[in-house]
Amino acid sequence: MPVLSILSRNDAQFDAKISHILSRGQSQDQAVEEVVRTILEDVQQHGDEALIRYTSRFDNLDLNATGLALNGGTIEACRSEISTRQYQALERAAANIRSFHERQKRNSWMEQDPVNGNILGQRYRPLDSVGIYVPGGKAAYPSSVLMNAIPAQVAGVERIVMVVPTPDGYVNPAVMVAAHIAGVSEIYRVGGAQAVGALAYGTQTIAPVDKIVGPGNIYVATAKRMVFGRVDIDMIAGPSEILIIADRGADPRHIAIDMLSQAEHDELASAVLITDCEELAQKTAKALEDELAILPRRDIARKSLESYGAIIVVPDLLEAARVSNQIAPEHLELSVADPFWLLHAIKHAGAIFMGYHTSEAVGDYIAGPNHVLPTGGTARFFSPLNVDDFVKKSSLVYYTPMGLEEVARDVEILTAMEGLDAHGRSVSYRVRK
Repeated sequence: MPVLSILSRNDAQFDAKISHILSRGQSQDQAVEEVVRTILEDVQQHGDEALIRYTSRFDNLDLNATGLALNGGTIEACRSEISTRQYQALERAAANIRSFHERQKRNSWMEQDPVNGNILGQRYRPLDSVGIYVPGGKAAYPSSVLMNAIPAQVAGVERIVMVVPTPDGYVNPAVMVAAHIAGVSEIYRVGGAQAVGALAYGTQTIAPVDKIVGPGNIYVATAKRMVFGRVDIDMIAGPSEILIIADRGADPRHIAIDMLSQAEHDELASAVLITDCEELAQKTAKALEDELAILPRRDIARKSLESYGAIIVVPDLLEAARVSNQIAPEHLELSVADPFWLLHAIKHAGAIFMGYHTSEAVGDYIAGPNHVLPTGGTARFFSPLNVDDFVKKSSLVYYTPMGLEEVARDVEILTAMEGLDAHGRSVSYRVRK
């Protein structure tokens, strides 16, 4: 039996399937919340001492012996542990990421009314400090270091702090080299909810930051949600997902491999194909079986596909776009002959990969756009991580005496409607005087 059966847009179970895909990962685990709340309170009260205890318990590491901070010598030594070709790939990715995000920078502005001389404007300033959470151990992601640190650096953030667990003392060399390339030098060997607490509240060693970004497990994600308000966060990222719109010209094996590139992440990941070609749907279902047979993480990928995967046949590509907009996927591939024509029908997606030759992995690793993307349908209102996430805006208002007199009566009327007399008097008194 194939891992995925073909579903028609008109099937009775279609809406239930889409709802099931969108609802995955949304439930909040009360037990996890209680554990995280205890850890955060402990870190807030006991600082470094709490970090030392939790790191000993969860990472089998004595921070009294190693110290919290990773020093420059350790970071420099990591350079020799990766190959020249690996270093060059990281540098090339970093250059592309930097170039793309440089285009996102905004300038402050002011405009003066030529009649009365009033000035209005907006001022952009970078955040003072940002904390980047990086998963540790052997399953680490140097690409995420680049994606989180470089936009902050482009925005002008002066202090960028990285926290990364080092279980059993293992320091991932690729992560350290990526941090060096991205210009991050303040790095602490701590992870989990306790690291989030340290960044939010500060400890004797780690000064607090203004914003926390970066991926993590359910404990990290829950901790970020709980400290939001004390600090800003990027987003609460859910399980990974890909949706592919394909026409009859697409290669079914390419599509199957791309679907598995997300399904192999974890059992809650989602991979969906929407096509107007029944033959392509059938061939892709067969290619999925073939590719699963040789995939090292086949058990995880199969469970993901069985639970949250789908192959959907629709009458035409515009209907495919409508279904895609309903799902609002994290990654959207337009594997069609003319992706620029279809693009006009797409309203919601985190990142859009266009054409037969543009796999999601190209965008995630080397192209330059950020791979920190909204999941679980939140692309309806969230955007990828970008330079704007690391700046804040202040409104500028300057009124001349003539300008104030012109609006005084309107202010008095509006403030009286809300019963805020002192607000009105703050204008009328100036005008009378």
